[in-house]
Amino acid sequence: MNFNFGEVLSRAWQIIWKHKVLWIFGIFAGCSRSGGGSGGGGGGSGFRTENGRPFPEFERLFNQIGQWISDHPWVIAAFVVFILLLIVLSIFLGTIGKIGLIKGTYKAEEGAQQLIFGELLSESMLYFWRIFGLALLIGLAFLLLFIPLLLFVIFTAGIGFLCILPLLCILIPVSWGVAVVVEQANIAIVLENLGIVDGLRRGWEVVRANFGPVILMALILFIGSAVVGIVFAIPIIVAVFPLIFAIASNSMRTIWISGLCFAAYIPVLLFLNGILTAYVQSAWTLTYMRLSKPQDNAPVILEANA
Repeated sequence: MNFNFGEVLSRAWQIIWKHKVLWIFGIFAGCSRSGGGSGGGGGGSGFRTENGRPFPEFERLFNQIGQWISDHPWVIAAFVVFILLLIVLSIFLGTIGKIGLIKGTYKAEEGAQQLIFGELLSESMLYFWRIFGLALLIGLAFLLLFIPLLLFVIFTAGIGFLCILPLLCILIPVSWGVAVVVEQANIAIVLENLGIVDGLRRGWEVVRANFGPVILMALILFIGSAVVGIVFAIPIIVAVFPLIFAIASNSMRTIWISGLCFAAYIPVLLFLNGILTAYVQSAWTLTYMRLSKPQDNAPVILEANA
């Protein structure tokens, strides 16, 4: 079987460009690993102190907030509930987004002329608990591995970190490899209607039988998405640097402007990240579809088209 990286990458772009509904699912999928923030303050400029203390406006503001929270303790409980609901919502949207992208890419590749959001959403719900269960299983496995290492470092006053440093260096590529297998397992669960264990086994089979193409595709998508992600983050950096200097100089006007610019760019960043996520997931789905077909010969890696 011949595997052409250029064909897969270009086809993934063609699919998400034609079926822009996949951008919505890309935004959903990106919600599980995105965040945002903003800044605020009062008025004035120049570095000022009060009774030898810098940033008197901030100190008074934080004191007022602390006093208000003390007078309204229910706010803490409401905030905790809000955070938990936000986490649940991000997990739900992230899982549905991933499934919708896999299903949508498959339909488009099979000749669907139009992808309908409602249909993809309802079909994605059929696989929600399996995809979520797989993510939970892998997360718990890493947690069970990480907690003993963390306790070892704590009880040895940090000296144990030097002992486990080589292990951590090994765990980095291992975790990356596990992520690649899980990616293929997710696609197998959706496209072949498998259970969690069977999907994980199928994902491992695809990676093991096509190790070279899968690893190279992982490197291409990882490095490419990292570079594009940095480009997307440039406006954030442009907004954050003036914000840091404004805080240092106590320039409240600049803090307001930088904070508002930062907050205004967050929706744009979510949108751009959604397109990037849709493209990466589409490329992974096409990779699985190409590699999981019955084949007589080992994959022959072809150079990407210029």
